[in-house]
Amino acid sequence: MLTAFYTFFYNFALWSKLAKLIEINSLHSLLFFVSIPVFVFAVINILFTLISIPYLKRPLYILFIVIGCLVSYFAIFYHAMFDLGMMQNVMQTDVSESMDLFSMLLLIWVLLMGVLPVLYIALVKINTANRWYKELGFKLLNIVASVLVILVIASCFFKDYAPFVRNHKYITKLILPSNVIQASLRYVKHRYISDHETFEVIGKDAHLGASWQHRDKPSLLILVVGETARAENFSLDGYSRQTNPLLAKDGVISYSNFHSCGTYTALSVPCMFSVMNRTNYNGDRAHHQSNLMDLLRRAHFNLLWRDNDGGSKGVADRIKYVNVRDFDLAKVCSHGECRDDALLYKLQSYIGKQKGNTVIVLHQMGSHGPTYYQRYSKPYAKFEPTCNTNQIQGCSHQKLVNTYDNTLLYTDQFLNRVIQTLKHNDSRFNTAMLYLSDHGESLGEHGMYLHGAPYMIAPSQQTHIPYIMWFSPGFVHSFDLNTRCLREQRAKHFSQDNLFHSVLGLLDVKTKLYNPKLDLFASCHT
Repeated sequence: MLTAFYTFFYNFALWSKLAKLIEINSLHSLLFFVSIPVFVFAVINILFTLISIPYLKRPLYILFIVIGCLVSYFAIFYHAMFDLGMMQNVMQTDVSESMDLFSMLLLIWVLLMGVLPVLYIALVKINTANRWYKELGFKLLNIVASVLVILVIASCFFKDYAPFVRNHKYITKLILPSNVIQASLRYVKHRYISDHETFEVIGKDAHLGASWQHRDKPSLLILVVGETARAENFSLDGYSRQTNPLLAKDGVISYSNFHSCGTYTALSVPCMFSVMNRTNYNGDRAHHQSNLMDLLRRAHFNLLWRDNDGGSKGVADRIKYVNVRDFDLAKVCSHGECRDDALLYKLQSYIGKQKGNTVIVLHQMGSHGPTYYQRYSKPYAKFEPTCNTNQIQGCSHQKLVNTYDNTLLYTDQFLNRVIQTLKHNDSRFNTAMLYLSDHGESLGEHGMYLHGAPYMIAPSQQTHIPYIMWFSPGFVHSFDLNTRCLREQRAKHFSQDNLFHSVLGLLDVKTKLYNPKLDLFASCHT
C-alpha cells in the first residue's frame, strides 16, 4: 500500500512531466507510457521490501513519508528537481530562508500527504505472527516478482527507454525516493568524506606586477556578488522597464551576454572564484583548492567578505568574514533576515582604516525568492500590484514580475550607494566596482519558478545574468583602461569563467595560473 501511495501521489510531478514529453500516437507509445509507472512501482517495491526490517520498518517508512511529502510539494508546486545541488541548498539554508517557504498550502499539504500517512503507519498493527522463514520467503517472492516485472518491461521497451532517458537525463531527478537517496549519498561523500582530502595550495607565485611601482596610491575594488538577478529584467541590458535608473546615470558599463556557472548559489559562488571553468568544475576539488581570494591575499591585498546570503560557500574560509545579520540592525533586519543596506553598515569606517590595496566582497540577499516582496523597502514598490506572498505560483505573472522588478530597483540604489562610497574615497584610492549575480531566476516561464534547474535544461532566465562595472577616472588612468573598448565588447559572450582571470588581470596580479584569453580586460588596456 505504501509503495502504491509513493508511486502515484508523491511522484505526481513525474507523471505530469512525462505526459508532456511522451506523445501517445499509437498502441506502442501508450504501452510505453503505462510501463513507466509500473516500472517505478516495481523499483520502489523492492526498496521498501528491503527496508522492511523488524523493529526498524515502521520508523524507516515514516522517514520516507516525511521525505516524500516535502520533496513532492516543491516538485509539484515549484517544478523543482532534487539532486546534489538541491541537497546542498537544503543543508545550507538557514532558518530564516526556510521560513520564507512556509505557507498555508504547505501546511495543508503536510497534513494530508504527511501527517495522515504517518499516523496510519504509526497506528496500524503490523503482523509479526509469521515465522521468520515464512516472512523471509514472502520478501524474496516479492522481490523476485518485482525483478521479473522490471525485466519484462526492459525486454519489451528497452529501445524506447534508452533514447528517452538519454535525451531527458534530468527526468531521474523527479523520481522519488531514488533522487533523494542518490543526492544524499553524494552529499555525504562531498561533505564528510571529501572534506578530509589534502588542501591544494595553488598560485604560490601570485605577486603584484611591475606596473604597481608607478602608481601614486593603492586600489580599492568592491566586488558585489548578487543573488537571483536575471539580466532579462535589467533596463541596462534592454529591458523595457526602467529598473536601473540610478546606475544609468552613474556611467556604468553593462555586459548584456553574461552567463552563470550554475543555477544555484552553492555551485555558482565557489565556481566563479575558482580557477576551474563550468565544464570542468568539480565542487570537491574547489573546496580543497586555493581560490581567487587566496591569490589576492598572497599578493598582499587587504580582504573582507561581508555576507547577507547564508555564507560564502567556502570561498572566504581563509580571509576576514562578516555576517551582517550579526549586526542586529532593527531598521533593515527582522526575523533573522536583512535587506542589503546592512552590507554598507559602517563600511566607510572599515575602508578608512585601510592603507594598502583592498578588495571587499559584498554578498547580497538580492532578489532571493519566493518572498520577493520582503527584499525591498516601501519607497521601491514602484511597480504594482505586487505578489505579497510566498505562494508565487498563485499570483498572476504580471504581479510576480512587478514584485521581482521592485527588488531590482532596490539593488539599483544599493549599487549606486556602493559607487558613492567609492567616490568618497577617491582621494586615497583608485576605486572600482564589479557586480555580477550568482544565477538568475524563473518567474513562471515554461511552468518553472525560482532556480536550481539542472544546467542542461535550465532556461535562460536562470543562467543569463547581469555583469556591471564602474571605474573612477583615477582607476582608468592608473590601470590604463580603455573604456571605449570595454563598451564595444559588451555584447560578446562572457561568463563567470572569466571572473578569476579578469580580476587578476585588472589588478595586475602576476601568476602562472593567469590565462589572458579568459581576461575580459586583456584587450582593453591602452
